[in-house]
Parts: sequence; structure tokens; C-alpha cells
Amino acid sequence: MSIVTKTGDTGTTGLMYNRRVSKTDPRLEAFGRIDELNAALGLARATAAQDRVRDHLFRIQKDLVTLMGELATAVEDLPRYVKEGFILVSSAMTTKLEELIKEIEAQNLTVHDWVMPGASLHSAALDLARTVCRRAERQVCFLQESGQLQNPEIIVYLNRLSDLLWLIARWVETKTP
Repeated sequence: MSIVTKTGDTGTTGLMYNRRVSKTDPRLEAFGRIDELNAALGLARATAAQDRVRDHLFRIQKDLVTLMGELATAVEDLPRYVKEGFILVSSAMTTKLEELIKEIEAQNLTVHDWVMPGASLHSAALDLARTVCRRAERQVCFLQESGQLQNPEIIVYLNRLSDLLWLIARWVETKTP
């Protein structure tokens, strides 16, 4: 099968279950921003010197695939989505982020001034991913405010993720010579 389908040539794209929407649809914008975030995390993972950081980022990227799938499903199709075995973003996913935050915070990192991204390539990639995460979060908030988001845990997850990315970037800066 070719990557060229031509189905988007008229300015529409497909959600799950063959629903067609405009390429400017807020739902498409939301999961497109999550896709950007996943790519930014891929860059951060590729620049990581620590295996542990790479492993955490890879797990988060897998979570984002789950999140994108949920966002790519219209609210009315979510029961079918779950029935077919797809998982939704859960508080357990958020808890994993919070546990990692607590672990890093226990190392007593101190930040005295405004952080200027760019202390290292890796921390800069993490800071870029953090800002992309915040932009995605704002778009998902728009979905919620317009009644197009059934699962508010997605916003909580993204909020924790941006906090975690900031914290990992600061941790990396302390480990970079």
C-alpha cells in the first residue's frame, strides 16, 4: 500500500472509524500537536546520554500514541473504540509521571534564576518538547471547553508531562559537564 492515498487532497482527513473532518478541525489540530510533541520527544530521546532518560522518554512516547488514538476518535465513537480493546488515557498513566517527578525532586535540584534553554543540546531538546507539550495542552483544553473531549485526564496527563520535561531538562543540566 502506498503512502499516497489522495484522500486528503480536498482538505479533509480521516478520524477513527472513517469519519472525515476538515484538516482545520480542532480535534485534528489537537492530535496533530500531540504528534509534534512525540517527534520532539524523539529528538530529546536521540540526544539523551543516559539510558534511563531514553527509556522514560520512550515510554512516554508510547503513552502519546494512546493519547493520539483517543483524540482521533470522535466522542460518539469512544464506546466502540474501548469495546475493540483500545485503551484510554488513565490516571495510572499520570501517576507514573508523578512518581518520576517525585524521584527527581528528591534529588534536591536547585534553580535560582529564570532558566534559559540551551545549556546543552539534550536539555534544549527537552525544553522544546516541553513548550510543544504546553501548546498541545492548550489545544486539548479548547476541545474540552467546546464539549469535544470526554476524558479530562488527558489534560492532567499533559500538564504533568510538561512539568516532568522541565524537571528532566534541569536534571540533565546538572549531569552535563
